[in-house]
Amino acid sequence: MGGLSIWHLLILAVLLLLLFDGSRFSAMMGDVAKGLKSFKQGMADDEDEKRKRYDEQRRQEPPRLPRDQDPIRTHRGLGYSLKE
Repeated sequence: MGGLSIWHLLILAVLLLLLFDGSRFSAMMGDVAKGLKSFKQGMADDEDEKRKRYDEQRRQEPPRLPRDQDPIRTHRGLGYSLKE
């Protein structure tokens, strides 16, 4: 009780089609589709721009050492260090 069943939705759809002429309703749905397409394209452009900036920043940075590697010693197992 109180929920919308499939019959309620069908009656609402028929009333909307009668209230708005079929061609007007179709035009509105076309405008909604264009808006959604434009929104998705804008989101994709933003993501591409962020990816380009990130890649450029990574190219300009010096390479990083892994977290477990000591910056003074190159290999812990070999027993030598760069700083003596």
